Amino acid sequence: MKINYSKITEGNYERAKAELSKWVQINSIHDDKTVAPGKPFGEGVYQALRFIGHLAESEGFKVDYCDGYATEISYGEGPIIGIYSHCDVVPVSGEWKHSPFSGIIEGNQMFGRGTSDDKGPGLAAFFALKALKDQGLIKGFQVRHVVGGNEEKGSRCLDYYFHHLGRPNPKYGFTPDADFPLIYGEKGISNYQTRLQSKLGPVLSIEAGVVANSVIDLAKATLSEKGTLEEVLKKYGFVYTLEKEKDHYVVTLKGKAAHGSIPEFGINAGVQLIKALGEAFDLAPLTTLANLYADPSGKSLNEFYESKLLHATTYNVGLISYDGKEFSLICNFRYPETVNPLDVIARIGDKSPGETRVLSTSRSLLMDPESPMIKTLLGVYQQETGDTTTPIMAIGGGTYAKEAQNTVAFGSKFPDKNDHIHEANEKIDLEDFKKSMAIYAHAIHALGNLQ
Repeated sequence: MKINYSKITEGNYERAKAELSKWVQINSIHDDKTVAPGKPFGEGVYQALRFIGHLAESEGFKVDYCDGYATEISYGEGPIIGIYSHCDVVPVSGEWKHSPFSGIIEGNQMFGRGTSDDKGPGLAAFFALKALKDQGLIKGFQVRHVVGGNEEKGSRCLDYYFHHLGRPNPKYGFTPDADFPLIYGEKGISNYQTRLQSKLGPVLSIEAGVVANSVIDLAKATLSEKGTLEEVLKKYGFVYTLEKEKDHYVVTLKGKAAHGSIPEFGINAGVQLIKALGEAFDLAPLTTLANLYADPSGKSLNEFYESKLLHATTYNVGLISYDGKEFSLICNFRYPETVNPLDVIARIGDKSPGETRVLSTSRSLLMDPESPMIKTLLGVYQQETGDTTTPIMAIGGGTYAKEAQNTVAFGSKFPDKNDHIHEANEKIDLEDFKKSMAIYAHAIHALGNLQ
């Protein structure tokens, strides 16, 4: 019998839309100040994990809260089909036309942090699973939908789930946290920090960036004098304000946010700031760093590499700070399968002022494009959308596919759409949200029956 997946999911659409708006209204940014037993990522993430768990319990699913690290929603018996989504979100920056935690609908779009990354896709997968359960279509396999709480800050959630709790890996799995048709390869990702213990002339403090994997869109420095700074800022055409406040000056540079995997699409206000400060006040360490990171592909570092499958390196300076004593720069480094990241970071340390150390590192991911799972998921996407021309791809972004075996990233961003992930005015197209429910229902069912 041919199943119409759009038909079996469409009855859930209005409720799914309402629940998504409620979920987006929970500020689930990681919060160290409210970390507590059972709340390893803070109060907001805890509430978001509880929200999806309570929703699943109300629909008759088995739910395990995994000590506050993740919410596991399960149903059925047999080989595991895994779904891995996340409810934590990146911090808010930039200028929003609606409150970032409003979940407001305007036209056919919903706005808010997490609408596309990753509450919207995660909820679409949940309601797809509900539709299959309600239709009695989960037979001979089980589904475990794991909603994590730490994807944006290192995926400690799934590390705990698999390695501390000892939960099994899936026979087949997907994470709805990237692009359609699907992602067969992901670059490796490392974060590293350059620290410098030094007085930086008239610079009293620097604050720039909110998270390592986003391009800095706002950078601020407090100065005891302005010197030639304004002339330098004008020379380079930087967008800035420079104001006198009592006995000091405050300079603020405005750039453009972008995801850390595509820094070339942003304007890094932090790198601009240290370039201007270095030149205006003859601060050689800042000038050196600004020159090293002038090109986000790594060519200015003389550390540019690329491969046929995973393409080119990227270096995103995501966080810069200075407290009058210690200067810190944190870079989000992404690389193809041919690169040894520790060797590269060591060489960068030799070129940089101060001390450079590795904060975190992860492997690259490559799946066989001809494998049955890849072919099945691609076929599902093509059948449900009619799009037979968009190719599968490799990306610079990192997803839960690196944390779970036999798993790839599968949607929910459709080709040629920009949902402003990690930027101001993040949104989801509600028609895409509805369509992805049908795609995910079809995918779960197809993988469950794949021998």
